[in-house]
Amino acid sequence: MARRTRTAPPRTTDPTHTADPTHATDPTHTTHPAHAAGPARPTRTRLWTWLMLPGTVWMSAFLLASLLLVAALSVGTTDPLGNPRFGLDPSSLAALVDPAYRVVLLRSLGYAALACLVCLLVAYPVAYAIALHGGRFKNLLIAAIVVPFFANYLVRMYGWSVVLSDDGPVLRALRALGIAGDGTAILQTGPGVIAGLVYGFVVFMVIPLYAALERMDVSLIEAGRDLYAGPLRTFLFVTVPATRQGATAGCVLVFLPAMGDFVSAQLMGGPDQIMIGNLIQDKFFQGQDWPLGSALTMLLMAVLFVVLLGYLRRARRDEAEAVR
Repeated sequence: MARRTRTAPPRTTDPTHTADPTHATDPTHTTHPAHAAGPARPTRTRLWTWLMLPGTVWMSAFLLASLLLVAALSVGTTDPLGNPRFGLDPSSLAALVDPAYRVVLLRSLGYAALACLVCLLVAYPVAYAIALHGGRFKNLLIAAIVVPFFANYLVRMYGWSVVLSDDGPVLRALRALGIAGDGTAILQTGPGVIAGLVYGFVVFMVIPLYAALERMDVSLIEAGRDLYAGPLRTFLFVTVPATRQGATAGCVLVFLPAMGDFVSAQLMGGPDQIMIGNLIQDKFFQGQDWPLGSALTMLLMAVLFVVLLGYLRRARRDEAEAVR
């Protein structure tokens, strides 16, 4: 009689089968190493949040306290000796509609906007050359631009006023070339004030543009050249749109301090070139009219807040378009 043999059932290969019996019935189990390091990121994020909390609270508290103090003084009064007194007098706020203050505010807006434009024209070639052609000297070149701005702002403005004076090297060179005459002056003029603003804040335009150009994909420029576009056309239609966020950030960083600056107008401008910062300084220190100075400060802060809000909305819109 033939002997019957038992055959084992065929073994099936299960791609989810693991040698560990404790996870054999868990379809969601994975041995990816990222799972083992998963809790580290929330812990690290929580740590940075706690480290930032004291400084954030400190700065926010003093910022809000100063804003509330200025807002309270803007509706206050002054006693016969010129000392500020808290109150509910809206005369200082009503004085802001004076045409003279409106002219100064519009002049400040114009000077700050022109300073942004000139800084953009000056900083783009500098940032472009360093980011794309600086090679191993990028950090050294950026340091050469940034380190001189560590000097005191007032000292730098005094030095710039000497350079642009009637007997300074700039006008002497222009007269030698026949471009400027004997009666040509830069100081005590609007262009002199704008030159001071540009010199004081151009570094705030170079850094964001350099960062944007560093992040830009260089192959986009090569693609533009492959499509038979010239250098200028490639720059305008490829480089500028790709670095728009950096340019916008630089314009905001230049516009905000330039709008409230008073040193440039004081050293390089005349009575007809004063800015709103000069008015605020005069009301607080010489005019002894703290309520009106506070009202002008609130007006300046309102303008800057509108500009900053517009920038944040534009940045959010650009970020949403990039996600799409």
